[in-house]
Amino acid sequence: MVKVGIIMGSDSDLPIMQEAADILNQFQIEYEIRIVSAHRTPHHMVNYASTAIERGLKVIIAGAGGAAHLPGMVASITTLPVIGVPVKSSNSVDGWDSILSILQMPNGVPVATVALNAAKNAGILAASILAIEDPRLSQELSLYKKQMEANVLEKDKKMNQ
Repeated sequence: MVKVGIIMGSDSDLPIMQEAADILNQFQIEYEIRIVSAHRTPHHMVNYASTAIERGLKVIIAGAGGAAHLPGMVASITTLPVIGVPVKSSNSVDGWDSILSILQMPNGVPVATVALNAAKNAGILAASILAIEDPRLSQELSLYKKQMEANVLEKDKKMNQ
């Protein structure tokens, strides 16, 4: 069953958002990936967010550039956790417009926000949320962190030889 929705405002966001899909694949988490524009397809966005729970989604990762209203608008419609990925787009002001649009949500409409273009971290955060009720996934995340540690220690060892 699909557990994570990955959405983006435009297909130009796909190279960034693919990193969320890649990490979800690594953890064997089923997902759907869709283009849902808050500005160009608002009715589609409302339908997507309002039916997410009945479709089995547990977490939504929403990436957007520029004005970046998609994560916040989706969070205003669903009770699912929404993870916002600010994307530095071609019309972006060095990504700051996207970051602030996603980060500065009003009280009552939270969006977990990762760093600019950090869809991989959004995927890891989604996996962490799902791992609360999934011992296998919790173990996989623990192993992932141990491997990151081992990689850093190996690089440090090589650098100091």
